[in-house]
This record gives sequence, C-alpha cells and structure tokens, in this order.
Amino acid sequence: MRQERSPANRGESEEKTYLSFQQGSLGNKLGNQDMCQLWDERGTYYLPNRRLSVELSQWEEILDQNRKPPHVPETPTDEETKRQVDAVKKEKVELQAKPMKESQEVTVHSNDRCVRTSDAASYKPVAEIVKETNQIQKRSSFRAKTDAPKAPIAVSDQSVNVSQMKSTFDVPKKSKERPQEAPATTKKELFFSKQKFVKSSLNPFLLAKPKGKLNAPPSLSWVSPAAPVCSFSSFTAWEKLSEAAAALRMRCAGRTHMLRRVVRQSKFRHVFGQAVRNDQCYDDIRVSRVTWDSSFCAVNPKFVAIIIEASGGGAFLVLPLNKTGRIDKVYPTVCGHTGPVLDIEWCPHNDHVIASGSEDCTVMVWQIPENGLESPLSEPVVVLEGHSKRVGIVSWHPTARNVLLSAIVIWNVGTGEAMINLEDMHPDVIFSVSWSRNGSLLCTACKDKKVRVIDPRKNKIVAEKDKAHEGARPMRAIFLADGNIFTTGFSRMSERQLALWKSDNMDEPICVQEMDSSNGVLLPFYDPDTNVVYLCGKGDSSIRYFEITDEAPFVHYLNTFSTKEPQRGMGYMPKRGLDVNKCEIARFYKLHERKCEPIIMTVPRKSDLFQDDLYPDTAGPDPALEAEEWFAGKNGSPILISLKDGYVSSKSRDLKVIKTNVLESKPAPKAESIMRFRNKLLLSRQQ
Repeated sequence: MRQERSPANRGESEEKTYLSFQQGSLGNKLGNQDMCQLWDERGTYYLPNRRLSVELSQWEEILDQNRKPPHVPETPTDEETKRQVDAVKKEKVELQAKPMKESQEVTVHSNDRCVRTSDAASYKPVAEIVKETNQIQKRSSFRAKTDAPKAPIAVSDQSVNVSQMKSTFDVPKKSKERPQEAPATTKKELFFSKQKFVKSSLNPFLLAKPKGKLNAPPSLSWVSPAAPVCSFSSFTAWEKLSEAAAALRMRCAGRTHMLRRVVRQSKFRHVFGQAVRNDQCYDDIRVSRVTWDSSFCAVNPKFVAIIIEASGGGAFLVLPLNKTGRIDKVYPTVCGHTGPVLDIEWCPHNDHVIASGSEDCTVMVWQIPENGLESPLSEPVVVLEGHSKRVGIVSWHPTARNVLLSAIVIWNVGTGEAMINLEDMHPDVIFSVSWSRNGSLLCTACKDKKVRVIDPRKNKIVAEKDKAHEGARPMRAIFLADGNIFTTGFSRMSERQLALWKSDNMDEPICVQEMDSSNGVLLPFYDPDTNVVYLCGKGDSSIRYFEITDEAPFVHYLNTFSTKEPQRGMGYMPKRGLDVNKCEIARFYKLHERKCEPIIMTVPRKSDLFQDDLYPDTAGPDPALEAEEWFAGKNGSPILISLKDGYVSSKSRDLKVIKTNVLESKPAPKAESIMRFRNKLLLSRQQ
C-alpha cells in the first residue's frame, strides 16, 4: 500500500513523479476505465513531464523514475474538495440533457481544483469517451495508426484533455488487419529485372538475394538507378549501397583488365618443354666444379662441347650430337690449357672452330676434325696471349669473320693480333659481354655494378647505368634485336630481377620485374627471331621463358619448365640446328653432375606443314664482313637463310692463321750506317 505524500515530503524528492488522489489511496491495481471513473468522482492527478505509454498496472515503476515533477499546488482541505465535487456532479446532471458537439472539448483546470467546460452541451462521461476511443482504435489500420500524429500534452498550465490522457496511459494495440501486400513477382519479371540491372550497372554481383517466395516483398537485391527494384528507408542507406556497387564495378573492371592482360594473344603462350629419353642423354660426364658463373657448355648443329674436370690443367669434351649414351672415361679431350677452362664458344661462321678461355690467362682457338676427336687434341690453331688476368669470357663477332672478344681484348684471329683493348673502361672484373645485332656495339656488365654500352672501334662509352641492379651478385646483360638491353641481376634484398633498358638512354628502365629470392645467377639466352628470352639459373631446376614486345609490361611471362635435379650449366642450340618438322623453337643441353640432358621446347601445332610464323629467316653461317673490313669501320647485318627445307651444313674450310713477321715489318738498316757505327765504336776504344 503506497501512502499519500505531504507537500513537505514532495519537496524532498523532486525527481520522482507524484500521483495522488484526494479521497484516499490506491489499494488495488486499477484498469484504465476504473481510473477514469475515480478521476471523475474523487479528484485530480498529475501527469509526468513526458508522454507515458503504460497501463495503470505499471504505475509503481513510473513512480520510481528519476524525473522532476511539475509544480504541484497546495493540497486543498476536505471541505473545499467536497464543495467542488458537488459542483461537478450538479453540472453533470445539467449537461446530460443537452447534445454534445464535436468542436467543443472538456478541460481540467488544476489551478482552482475543479472541472470546467467551455460549453456545457459538449460534455460526456469519461467512461463513454474511453469506450468510443477504444472502438476507433480497433477500426483503424496499422499504417494509419502509426502515421497519425499524437496530440501534445500541455503541462505548463496543468490542463489536460481527457482523450489525450486516455491515449497517454493506454498501450497501443496492434491492428489485426494485415498490411497491404506487394504485387506478386513472377519468375519472368524477376529475370528481366536482373538482366536490366546487369546491363545498367555493369556489376554481375548481387548484394543480397531476395528472401522468401517470389510473391514476398522484395528486399535490397540490386543497386542500380536504372532498375530500382526496392525502396530505401534513408538516403544514407542508398549512398552506402551505391558506394559498394561502385567499388564492385571497379573491382570487376580491374579483374577484367587483368584477365585480358593474362590471356594476351601470343603464338608462344603454349610453349612447353620436354626432356628426352635417357638413352638420348650423354652419361658419365664429370662436369667441371670451377666456381665461375659460366654456362660450361657450347652447342652447334654438329657438336656439343662440355667443360670437364681434368688433372694437371684444363680440358673439355667435344662430342658429335649423335654420340649419345655412356661416354667412356678415356674418350679423347681438348687439353692444351695449363689451368682450368672457364668458358668456351663455337664460331658462328665455322662449326669446327671453337675458342676457349682459361685461368692461365690465355685464349686458344681449336680446329675440330670433321668426325670428331679420335685422339686427345693439345695443339691449338692459335694461342692468343696478352691478358694479365684470367680469361672468363670469350665471344665471337656475329657478322665479321675471325673477330674474337676475350674479356677486355678484341682479337683478329686470322693474324693472332690484339686490335682493341678495353681495359681502361672497366676498373674491375667483367661478368658478361654481348654484341649488338650487327656487331657495331658492345654491352658489358662489370663488378662495379655498371652496365656500359661501348663503341669498341671508337674506344668510346655510348651509355652507361650505375647500379642497374643494386645487389652484390653478378649481373648479366645482352643486346636485343631492336637495340634494347635486357639485364638480369639482384636487388638490394637479394631478390632476382630482370630489367629492360634503352641503349641510347639508360637513366630509367623500361620495366623491372622481381622474380624470386634464389641466389643462383640467371643466364639469359635470347632468340632474336621470336623475341623470346629464356632464363636459366645456375643451381635451379627450372627454365623460365618470356616474350618481349612493345606493349606493357613489355616483358611477358610465358611459362616455366621444371625438373627435379638442379642444373650446373646450360648449352643453347642456334636456330639453324633445330628440327622444324616438330615445331621445335629451342633446344637446351642441361648439365647435371654426371650427365648432359637435352631439353626440347615445342609449340604445339596440328599441321605437319612448315610453320613460317615460327621460323622466319634466321642468321646463317656465312659472314657479312671480313675482319679487316670491320676494323676499318664497316658494319654489316647478318646474312639470313630460310629453314623451310631444313638446314644442311656445308663443308667448312679450315681456319688459316697468317702471322706477320714482326722483324719484317721494320725497315732494314743500310750498309753505310752500319759502317759509320762501326768506325765510331773503334775510335772510342782507341781513346
């Protein structure tokens, strides 16, 4: 039982809502209609400062809320209350006889503690008003009831409308009428709306699938101004979904561009490698263990040469291509060097001539017999001496006969003379050397991390790039057919890189790509006819190949050929030594620890006819210039041949070296001068 509070107690708890009845206290929890009758008969009550939507059964919770009660006047005495109630009853009896108008309202004034009406004819009992209000609420729909504005409650003057009081304390009842259903959507309409969305927004992804059956109201399914399937409750929701749709469209566009770039049209996209059978390999070969980043293997259409381990000096094997299988340990070798052989290369104009560089600071040129070696070969055709350091690079000129580059010296092999010395341009060891297509320029990669383009006949550096690759490991640089330069090296974080440069301006690379973090040096092999570069890493078990074009990213990855065993070295067959009937575009000779394994790169084609797009005219064995012409300043492009009928090697002529007599080049002294010198010598002795 809640006791009535005095004005003094109300002053102490100002933040609680006060409810009081003058005729007594509430003994039981009353309903809305009973409370309205008590209000008519017994007295007044005070509303809180906000609208309440609870029943009378929850009054005790309302009393505990921390709300500041409105100003409450002093409680009148019992005699005054009785007098006021009698006056109200008297007015009720008088007003019941007159009809009530809708425009008139009943008000309660708390200042004088009595109920006054603006018009006596408009009065109705509170119980009847409550009943009518309940009936109106039952008949109204759910949408109309939620959208209808609520009448504000005037608290400032403590005057409350009875209908407002009723709606304040009553909990709104849910309407039993079902909301209006959206028109049923057929499968056909749903399909065409999706198609319209996809075409308008270019976004094939759905944000949320429609829930329920097809005739249910659609949810947020598509975001497209051109096909608005659903309505949004706020502009912020539409904004967020629009941003999400834009992000998806950008992602789709990026994926589409990436897919278009990956599936770039190329006839070499399906190139695959295949190792030959074991009976076609060269077994029981002791490959050299020298710690030098060279290929250790050289191949031409007749022979394969492999640097091997040898005691008491350096040696290498020369095997005919058809001599496969196990190689006897006593098979004859080329053994003229006193130190380990570091590099070998076949002459492009004579398939029987090979040059070798060694740690003994010499370069030797050898003539191989027509059918291969039958006995050890220790007498070279010519020995090129003049190096002060070991010779780790030998490279023949591509178009001029008998012109050989060994590290920093360019030789005329026909005369055995050193014609050009490039030592002043390189302060450190040279890792690689490459000739341009016509042999007019050189490209070198040095240990000082510089890549240089040199005109050797003018003894001039055309272009150079410092720190082309910032890593400390060796670099490689080769000339391409269009004059650009392709390099491989290492980054500062020891990641293997490949880069493409312009030979006339090497300030910035055309493109740079990082491959992996292996420590093996990448050996590039280039096919100028197809613009395909093959990268073979020493110690790797794979061969990666790329196509170089004029379209970004310029160096396009094609594929990778992988095996189980790592490679110690690699030999590359010239284009004229391939089998055009099998669409073979490259052939490698992979060096294992104890054998040499050929690997064939093939483009799959259904037709057995000659594929002229795979085999354009390629460089033949005939030189375009003689050595004297090139040293005089003349240039010549390679003489091309067709591979349509296959390559048939002609009988090569022997290498003839004509050494000039150094003594004969000096003028012979005259007899008079000799006699004069003799007389002077005798006079000096007599004195």
